[in-house]
Amino acid sequence: MNQAFQTPIEYLKGVGTTRADVLKKELGIAYFFDLLRHFPFRHIDRTRFYKINEIQPDLPYVQVLARLSHLEVLGEKHSRRLVALAKDDTGIIELVWFQGIKWIEKYLSVGKVYVLFGKPGLFNGKPQMAHPEMELYNPAALNQRGNLTLQPVYSSTEKLKQFSLDSKGIQKLMVGLLDQHGSDIEENLPAYIISQFKLMGRADAYRNIHFPDDATKLNEAERRLKFEELFLLQLKLLKNKLLRVQKFKGQVFVNVGECFNTFYQEKLPFELTGAQKKVLKEIRQDTQRGVQMNRLLQGDVGSGKTVVALMSMLIAIDNGFQTCMMAPTEILANQHYQTIKALLGDNFLEIGLLTGSTPKKTRSVLHQQLQNGELKILVGTHALIEDAVQFQNLGFVVIDEQHRFGVEQRAKLWRKNTIPPHILVMTATPIPRTLAMTLYGDLDISVIDELPAGRKPIETLHYFENQRLRTFGFMKQEIGRGRQIYVVYPLIQESEKLDLKNLEEGIEVIRREFPIPDYQVSIVHGKMPAKDKEFEMQRFVKHETQIMVATTVIEVGVNIPNASVMIIENAERFGLSQLHQLRGRVGRGADQSYCILMSSHKLSYDGKIRLDTMVRTNNGFEISEIDLQLRGPGNIEGTQQSGITDLKVADLVADQQLLILARNSVQDIFARDPQLSLPENQVLQLALQTKNSGLSWEKIS
Repeated sequence: MNQAFQTPIEYLKGVGTTRADVLKKELGIAYFFDLLRHFPFRHIDRTRFYKINEIQPDLPYVQVLARLSHLEVLGEKHSRRLVALAKDDTGIIELVWFQGIKWIEKYLSVGKVYVLFGKPGLFNGKPQMAHPEMELYNPAALNQRGNLTLQPVYSSTEKLKQFSLDSKGIQKLMVGLLDQHGSDIEENLPAYIISQFKLMGRADAYRNIHFPDDATKLNEAERRLKFEELFLLQLKLLKNKLLRVQKFKGQVFVNVGECFNTFYQEKLPFELTGAQKKVLKEIRQDTQRGVQMNRLLQGDVGSGKTVVALMSMLIAIDNGFQTCMMAPTEILANQHYQTIKALLGDNFLEIGLLTGSTPKKTRSVLHQQLQNGELKILVGTHALIEDAVQFQNLGFVVIDEQHRFGVEQRAKLWRKNTIPPHILVMTATPIPRTLAMTLYGDLDISVIDELPAGRKPIETLHYFENQRLRTFGFMKQEIGRGRQIYVVYPLIQESEKLDLKNLEEGIEVIRREFPIPDYQVSIVHGKMPAKDKEFEMQRFVKHETQIMVATTVIEVGVNIPNASVMIIENAERFGLSQLHQLRGRVGRGADQSYCILMSSHKLSYDGKIRLDTMVRTNNGFEISEIDLQLRGPGNIEGTQQSGITDLKVADLVADQQLLILARNSVQDIFARDPQLSLPENQVLQLALQTKNSGLSWEKIS
């Protein structure tokens, strides 16, 4: 973008220091470029004039050409108002103002013709308009922007309105900016891309998204700016990927040796699925290329990601390297540790667990074993990134649920070896394809999309409050068969704002219905000390308790094959992704498992779709697509640190096809010209270097 757009906003005519301060605080508009990118959220059709006798109260807005025939102030103090009558050749309309009376009264003149614009209504059966916009009729000025056009409507705030920076005020600033600097808007896409995708020029697009000549031009402007936004995002992501390949050498894993083969032939308790084998092959190829692997492993709950991660770590160990796995919570870290220990058995490899709760004495032993190379697998939480944790030769890192870690936290792990270790990122939250392209666009992506053989699909049921006795009966039936049950609540204590079943009340109900000594109940919630949480969890693991009453702390990381029923209270209050994660806590054994969604009869439209979707399908990727449509990308877990919510025009739900076109186009460009050194691609080099490209870039992986 031309240097003029780096000018501080106070230097734009009509702004000044006071208005500049409020624009910065309220809308983040600090420079000319920021104002240019403050897009209207809709346009109002100002191309039609209504006759007064055509006005209907259900019309959103009308524009009328009429002569002012009467003007007077009525009432006293709080009931004071300015009333005017205006007429055309078909009738009379009443106009009324309750604020700004003095100023409006001075501005209006009886006998003159005005363009009236506003929301129509009826008062005593006659047409009325409250607080209409009024402009003197000037035939010569009718074609000016903001009059007979699609008029932009800009978001504003109460504070801005105090400085006359409502939508109309911002519109005036935009007119001034485009009049003064519209011709300075430089192209940032190559001519061949503009031609190939039949895109409007950039300067024309900015003019038409603010002040379109007509609806067709507005659509063309939106398409151009959406494509540009998605294209530049993919350009940056894929350039990062190329740079990493060029910059970061990777350890070469030549051997598949004794550790891997012994585990695969003697210890693996089940046959790998085709999807697991495919992912292992992809990881094997990555670790032989001599560049750092950066791969995302997506897999639904229970699809066998941990086994794939472990077998990849065994390949690293066969090549003389140490490995580690980092999880976001102690519960999950401990779960992975126990799973890996159980899979490997005793005396196979030295494995360690390091969390915030690890005693000092154990910690110092672990540190020593890491430094002398004795410890081959270290599982832990954020504790792994502490400076005191030094590996002899770290070659492979697994990060689980990576969106819960900050960029800098993850990077600290990579610095624990001279040549960065290979990185495998895992998530049990299925991510829609378009979001994955954007969230993890600079990672290679693997998907495990089939469950291990013998797993029965979880049967999901939706019950209302009046079916609670039926639920209790079913719970007793399952416990009688030796099964265990989760009951999950959204809150710990009663909230005055939300009418939800809370954990404390729920515990009382459960204890009444399932009394000691016939039944034992575990209680787990986020506010408990880690030690108490672990104690309760272990009671459930050892089958000392039949029911675990919990909040969503059990969403990730509890693997109890004997638990066959998940009951979710106030299920309508949970997001689809969270419901799917919770459901995944059961269905881990060979027995039929059930998920019961309890809700009130009062369901919102979205709430009903969520619960119906859960009952209809177990497919996490299908669920994630519906979740994206319902919630939008800004609310999907993990997107807050990704820069995705900085998209100003594009919408990852509505513009999926455009995103795919943009990504494919960028991939083609880098295949032909990886350094962007061809003359026609110089404009892209410039776009990569430009700070104000319109997006907030972050290193995602």
